[in-house]
Amino acid sequence: MRAKRSILNLSFGLGSQLITILLGFFIPRLIMVNYGSEANGLIASIVQIISYLALLEAGVGAASLQALYKPVAGNDRSHINSILAATSSYYKKTGIYYFFAVVLIAVVYPLVIQAEISAISIMVIILLTGLGGAINYYFQGKFRILLIAEGKSYVETSIVTAANILNNVVRIVLLLQGVNIIAVQASFFVLTLLQIVAFYVYMNRNYKWIDLSLKPDFEAIGQKNSVLVHEISYLVFRNTDVLILTLFTNLKIVSIYVMYNMIFTIVDNIVQTVNGSVKSALGQSYHESKAEFLKLYDAFEVYFMGLIFAILTVVYILILPFMRLYTAGVNDVNYINFWLPVLFVTIKLLTNVRTSSNNVITIAGHFQKTQNRSILESAINLIASIIFVLFMGIYGVLMGTIVALLYRSIDIVVYASKVLLNRSPWVTFKRWFTNLGVFLLIITVTTTLDLNISSYVGVILWGMILGAVILPVYFIISSVLERDVFLYSLDHFKGYRAKKSKVTSGSKVSV
Repeated sequence: MRAKRSILNLSFGLGSQLITILLGFFIPRLIMVNYGSEANGLIASIVQIISYLALLEAGVGAASLQALYKPVAGNDRSHINSILAATSSYYKKTGIYYFFAVVLIAVVYPLVIQAEISAISIMVIILLTGLGGAINYYFQGKFRILLIAEGKSYVETSIVTAANILNNVVRIVLLLQGVNIIAVQASFFVLTLLQIVAFYVYMNRNYKWIDLSLKPDFEAIGQKNSVLVHEISYLVFRNTDVLILTLFTNLKIVSIYVMYNMIFTIVDNIVQTVNGSVKSALGQSYHESKAEFLKLYDAFEVYFMGLIFAILTVVYILILPFMRLYTAGVNDVNYINFWLPVLFVTIKLLTNVRTSSNNVITIAGHFQKTQNRSILESAINLIASIIFVLFMGIYGVLMGTIVALLYRSIDIVVYASKVLLNRSPWVTFKRWFTNLGVFLLIITVTTTLDLNISSYVGVILWGMILGAVILPVYFIISSVLERDVFLYSLDHFKGYRAKKSKVTSGSKVSV
């Protein structure tokens, strides 16, 4: 059942990402062409600032998820309900804060930003961007956490994907018609409300046993404040760069950053979809058998790391040719820059290769014991980024993030390995260096090739060719160097295929 749900989560998640990527590419370009780079930078900065309000959910969301793994594994519905009751109480209280925070941002932001767009327009855009999230947070947050804990992320993914498709199609049509940017954002708000209705219908039909009137188990989510510290650190890395660039440079520079970050955010979403599809299985395994968990963990780390490096290798090779095509005709600022891909790839490698180690800390619930490390990471990032941006502009915020990541990524691996896995961190570090060596070798080889990409079709074809070659290279090298992991993974895969074949043949007989 866990393997099946993991595969469903992965399939639905990657399918969702593919659809979102295809539709999402049109919107920033249409905004730049029709309204200019400043409008693109404005909307991106608003989205990033609104995303900070996720901090209201961050602590209780992750703490509830960690608390739910054990009762979900044991099908203890009474305990699940008591945890959800506590979670629901917190969501309702902070949902009010969320609403007023959006209103406050809408009032203050136009006063501190310099832009040709009117203050009233900016205010309305912020309200339309943020209020849908506030309503969704208030009503559906607790149910989303339960679905993730049960390994049913594919349900949420399906609903969100359907809403995203409708949202993107409507926005594209409106942008092609050249309508006011406020009307474009209004469509986002309306479709967010429809998404809430879809969640309500699903939960009402499939989870009739949920009873939030039970005594709330606030102790189960007692680490929410410590979790919040970790989530602040995560949001700092995802969103602070745009805020600092907005305050210390201008919206055109923000637009350059956003265009490159758009590509690498897609990479983040893909690899985190893979991680999320397996994390519930890892979480439940951790509470059942540590020996089996360690085997599953090693298999996940080896091949997940290979996937990260493979995707980022392909993106690094193709990003500048793609950016030349994507920004053709946009002449108010130069988007082509050799060093930005280098810095972004460095950030994404340091961010994602620590994922498996970070999973262990999260699953084990070591939030409070590691919160000071997260505080230090955030402080390094903020201070270094603000100092560097004054001298190096857009490069400065990226360098500040890299400095902080070098400290924290190493720290996470050392802590998870020594404290929770009881082994040397060099097991993971060797995997880092192996994949880095392969990355540098492939980049060295491909720089001698003239790919001659002059169309989007060329980008897609070269992406498919490079992916078909590069991904197996990483996996084969990892399998050769990690023979025990390879054999375990192979047996695990064969066992799943055998169970699937047995179920299929059994179904045929019953018919």
